[in-house]
Amino acid sequence: MAELRVEISDYIAVVTMDNPPVNAFSMDWNFQETFDELGDRDDVRVAILTGAGDRIFCAGADVRRAAANLDAGPPRPGEGTTSSRRSRENFYVVTECAVPVIGAINGPALGAGLALAASCDYLIASERAVFGLPEIDVGLLGGARHFMRLFGNQQTRRANFTGIRLDAQEAYRLGAVIKVVPPEQLMEVALEEARIIASKMPVGIKMAKAALNMIEDMDLRNGYRFEQTQTAILVKTEDAQEAKRAFAEKRPPVFRGR
Repeated sequence: MAELRVEISDYIAVVTMDNPPVNAFSMDWNFQETFDELGDRDDVRVAILTGAGDRIFCAGADVRRAAANLDAGPPRPGEGTTSSRRSRENFYVVTECAVPVIGAINGPALGAGLALAASCDYLIASERAVFGLPEIDVGLLGGARHFMRLFGNQQTRRANFTGIRLDAQEAYRLGAVIKVVPPEQLMEVALEEARIIASKMPVGIKMAKAALNMIEDMDLRNGYRFEQTQTAILVKTEDAQEAKRAFAEKRPPVFRGR
């Protein structure tokens, strides 16, 4: 049975996708409710998204299940459109989560799994990770725009036309992941990264996440102007003032989330 497990400790939420045997993408994972809730919780300042075990992050759509349903007759009118909408919102809710989401890519991230990885704020990869769009080989399209967010235009076109997969070292060389680590070290390295974020002022981190999402497709002038308006709001918060006092007094800050 497909599960989406959530464990919270020290302001860090670890979200684990589990759907044996290949961690195929499942609507039962309930991403929208999960990540909307994490963004609203006072005890969560950062999240890590990973797959169960140390072999597969997410192998994408369940193609075997789809093939088994071919003889079930055509879908009812509107069913495909509704399914597509639900599917894409599962990716957007990760990007739009109010707190940063680090992807701990423990193995292949393919198709929908690639889209989930690309929806995270940044990625740390196991040496076993690979990234690809196998849709062309199973009669599908999709995921190219998410792939482009990580790898750029030419790599995206090649991956989409050929189904070729990029390994973790190639992803690192191309700037798609920030670190590549042995499988047994992946979660500890991801947790170390999350602890850094969790130590920062929670109001500032949430505002930074929202601002980064907003400016991603803006030109330089308007993007920086928007950041300045957000800075003007942030400096009036208690946490921002505490950050300044702690820096001046050479002590750890005590943030209250306001």
